[in-house]
Amino acid sequence: MSNNTTILIVDDDDAHRTMLSTLLEGWGYSVAEADDGSTAVDQVRQRGFDLVLMDNRMLKVSGMEALEQIKAINEAIPVIIMTAYSTIELSVAAIKKGAYDYLTKPLDFDKLKLIIPRAMEHVQLREENRQLKMRIGEHFDNRSIIGSSPGMVNLMETIAQVAPTEATVLISGESGTGKELVASAVHFNSDRKDKPFVKINCAAITETLLESELFGHEKGAFTGADRKKDGRFLQADGGTIFLDEIGEMPFAMQAKLLRVLQEKELTRVGGEKVITVDVRVITATNKILQSQVQQGDFREDLYYRLNVVALEIPPLRDRREDIPLLTQAFLEKFTAKNKKSIQGFTPAAMNHLMNYDWPGNIRELMNTIERGVILSRTDYLDIEDFSMIRAKASQSAHVVTDLSGPIEILSLDEVEQNAILQALDLTGNNKSETARKLGITRRTLHQKLKRYGVM
Repeated sequence: MSNNTTILIVDDDDAHRTMLSTLLEGWGYSVAEADDGSTAVDQVRQRGFDLVLMDNRMLKVSGMEALEQIKAINEAIPVIIMTAYSTIELSVAAIKKGAYDYLTKPLDFDKLKLIIPRAMEHVQLREENRQLKMRIGEHFDNRSIIGSSPGMVNLMETIAQVAPTEATVLISGESGTGKELVASAVHFNSDRKDKPFVKINCAAITETLLESELFGHEKGAFTGADRKKDGRFLQADGGTIFLDEIGEMPFAMQAKLLRVLQEKELTRVGGEKVITVDVRVITATNKILQSQVQQGDFREDLYYRLNVVALEIPPLRDRREDIPLLTQAFLEKFTAKNKKSIQGFTPAAMNHLMNYDWPGNIRELMNTIERGVILSRTDYLDIEDFSMIRAKASQSAHVVTDLSGPIEILSLDEVEQNAILQALDLTGNNKSETARKLGITRRTLHQKLKRYGVM
C-alpha cells in the first residue's frame, strides 16, 4: 500500500516536520508538507492525499479548524491529529470532528507505523464495499450483506450467480452468521422475487405438528383440526421456501420432503388429493450434514437433493476486517431506532471489537452495538460501552486449573454428563447449539439428557 501512498504532514515546527518527512519517506511513503492549517486546506483542495498527519497547535489556523475544513472538502481522507498538550476533552473533540486518531507528542513511532496503514485500510474497505454492492448487489437493498473480506466477496459473487437459477441451495454456517439473510438475498435476486418467501424453523416445531405445518391438513385430520389448512409449501407456491435448521428435521419427515422435491407434489395430512406445487427450496444448517448422514440421522438421498449448490458463511472471527463496516451499519441502524446522536467509535473501542472472537457471530455483534447505543451517554462509543464482551474475553483468557489437591478419577459417564451440563450452561440451555458444539445430533442429546435424568 505504501508505494503509491501520499501523506500530507502539517506542522509549524520546521524541525519536527522535517523529522517526520524523513521518517515516513524511510517507510516508503510519498510526503508533502504544510507549515500551517490554511496551507494544508489549500493543498487538499488542489490534490488528493491518502492521509493527513497534522499538529493541533499552529499560529494561523489550528489543526482542529483545519480538520473541519478538510473533512468538508473530502470526508474520506483519514486525518491523524498530533499535540503536545493532550487532554481527554481535546481527544474526544478531535474524534467528533472526524479525526481517525489523536496522538500525543513526542510521538510513539512504532504506534504511528501501525496506525497509518490501519487508517487507510478502513477507508479503503468502505470504498470497496460500496463498489462491490454497485457491481453485484443492486437488489439487496435493506437485506444487504455487508463485507469486503475475501470469503464474503466470494459468497456474494456466488449468490449473484446462483440466485437467477432454479437450483436448490444449502446454506451452512455457525449460529448467528446470517443464514436467513443469505437465503433472502438468493430469493430477492431471483425471478421469484415478487412471489412469496416463506420461512420455517424445523427445530422450533414439534415432530407431530411439523408435517401439518409444511404440507397442511384436512378438517378433522387430528384433534384440533377444525378447518382445512394450507401448509407452508402451498403458501410459497410460485416462490421460495426457506427451511432453517434442516438438520433437526425428524427422519420420517425427511422422506416426505424428498418426495415433494422429486415429484413437486404433496398431500395434506388426512387428505388423499395430490396437489402440485412450484416451489424453490433453500435450506440452512449449523451442523455438518455429511456427519449426520454417516451417523444415520439424515437421509443420504435427501442430502444430495438439497446440496445442489452449497453456500458456506464464514464465522466473524475469520473475517475481522469486516467488523468496521458491520459496526458502522449497526450504529446507523440503532441510533436511528433509539433516537440517539452517537457519531462513531473511539479507536480503543474499535480495536477492542476487532480483537474479540465473537462466538455468537453477527447476531452477537449486532446485539452488542445495540446495547452500547442504548446505554451510552457520550457522542462516541468507547471501550467502557462494551464491558460485557470484555468480561467474556477475560473469562476465557484466565482459566486456571488447580492441580494441587488430590485428583479424583471420574467415570466416562460422569465426564460426559459434566460436559453436557457445562455446554448447556454456556449456550443458555439452547439444545440445538449445545448439540452442535458437542458434535452430536439434537436427537442424541435428548437421549443422553433423558438417560442422565436431566430432561
